[in-house]
Amino acid sequence: MLYQSEREKLVKFVKNMYERKVTNSAGGNVSVKVDENHYIMTPRLMAEDFHCDLRPDQILVLDKDANVIEGDGKVTREVNMHLACYEENPEIGAVVHAHALESMTFSTLGIDMPNLTEATQKIGTIKCFKYHQAMTMDLANTVRAQVRADQQATKAYLLNRHGILVTGPTLEKAYDMAERLEWNAKIAKESFVYKKLS
Repeated sequence: MLYQSEREKLVKFVKNMYERKVTNSAGGNVSVKVDENHYIMTPRLMAEDFHCDLRPDQILVLDKDANVIEGDGKVTREVNMHLACYEENPEIGAVVHAHALESMTFSTLGIDMPNLTEATQKIGTIKCFKYHQAMTMDLANTVRAQVRADQQATKAYLLNRHGILVTGPTLEKAYDMAERLEWNAKIAKESFVYKKLS
């Protein structure tokens, strides 16, 4: 099996992501750049059909044109959004798209998330994009333009009414920031409540 250890690692991260409510059965997808020619990526419907409990052979190996080289499953319909990140910033090594419970509040409202915690300061503004339907080239192109403008490997964005998009130089760094973003979202929500009650 190509990239066996990398695919085994991705399976573990994805299952953890689901169990810790960083995504839900409505969707999400994760990819990793393994070298200059190949990516590994979770398959379509990883959450809805499998609740993120995947086998390593279900992790797809893709070339730069999103052709499946190996793996049991179909390519996620958000593949263009993932590829846009890698193409615009060569320092990005992993992309996490998820329906994170706390962050979805800001995403659903269509507003930027206040960046309050020390653990998230390095990502700067947590921008919420203008609404584009999921899986469309309009969404992928919006992501592309922002990643090109930012040129920051570790970054987090809100996809309006859709979830989060986090990039990092490695899978570990991208997932770490997704969890930090969730804590920041929870604290931001509670600070709003506190201010209302004060």
